Amino acid sequence: MPNPTAANSPVYLLKGSDEVLLGTAASELVIRLIGDGDRTELLDTFSGDEYPMSQVIMAATTMSMFGSRVVVARNCARFSTDELAAVLAYLENPAPESTLVLIWEKAVAPGTRTSPLPKKLSQAIKDAGGEIHDCGLPGGKGRSMWVDDQLAGSAVCLSSGAKRVLVEQLGEDLSRLAGILTVLEATFGNEEISPEDLEPYLGNAGAVPPWELTDAIDGGRVAEAVEKLQRMLAGGDRHPLQVMVTLQTHVERMLRLDGSGVRDDKQAAALLGMKGSTFPAKKALTQSKKLGTAKLSRCIKLVAATDVDLRGRTDQPGELLLETLVARLAALSATGKNRR
Repeated sequence: MPNPTAANSPVYLLKGSDEVLLGTAASELVIRLIGDGDRTELLDTFSGDEYPMSQVIMAATTMSMFGSRVVVARNCARFSTDELAAVLAYLENPAPESTLVLIWEKAVAPGTRTSPLPKKLSQAIKDAGGEIHDCGLPGGKGRSMWVDDQLAGSAVCLSSGAKRVLVEQLGEDLSRLAGILTVLEATFGNEEISPEDLEPYLGNAGAVPPWELTDAIDGGRVAEAVEKLQRMLAGGDRHPLQVMVTLQTHVERMLRLDGSGVRDDKQAAALLGMKGSTFPAKKALTQSKKLGTAKLSRCIKLVAATDVDLRGRTDQPGELLLETLVARLAALSATGKNRR
């Protein structure tokens, strides 16, 4: 988010895949921009699926009797590049007394087109001296750093054990963190909170990323793999067919590498058409060699059969079909004590 002590830019654009975090960031920015002023006098907000961008620009260029003004346009991801012509023209010479805030979030009505952020708009904002902020959650190590930052800005004091429990329970649903911290602060103040103290406030386990499921399968950890699957389905609100795509892709990659003569992760990535980090290709190659042709053949048959079952061959619940598949795939990778 913008630095609270910095001078205002003529335009801000906020984007991010998490609606909760994006909405929170937008509210915090508006509060900073308005300061001690009267919102009813200084703030114009446009939202929904009906307003044209020309109305937003008219508000930004209309002289205000109160001096400065903040003009917020929500649900901007419904606009095409052509529909943004008014704002592109405005950014060539922004009104000095106005601050424009564009929130790149999807339309209200379900099924409405969602446009990617146009390069023309990004460049126009930069050329005008504006700022673009990604309000989504970081990945990898950045997620842990993000949690640390949120905890540092809160009066809540978690023991190291409680923090581990919190992060594990939230999984991918880190947007729930702010609400949990608010409740904990009201309940415990600045007292140190143990894992036992924390547990009643956590709610249901959040989703986990797909690689946690496939890693558990590859490690032959049957119980853990089923638990990760359940969190993907419940906490992540994923449809069983979406999870099936993850499992199909995972097994098909290993099958393509089997007998290919590929020797290292770079060759594996090239064969699989994977760009960026070669680490996923390395994992697929290692697991392909570990399983061998016979077990890989069994894996692909299990996946194919379950896919047909999910599409109506049986009336068994999709969750049960996937649990059975995941358990069988993990069992094929398991040896001895690794089955647990």
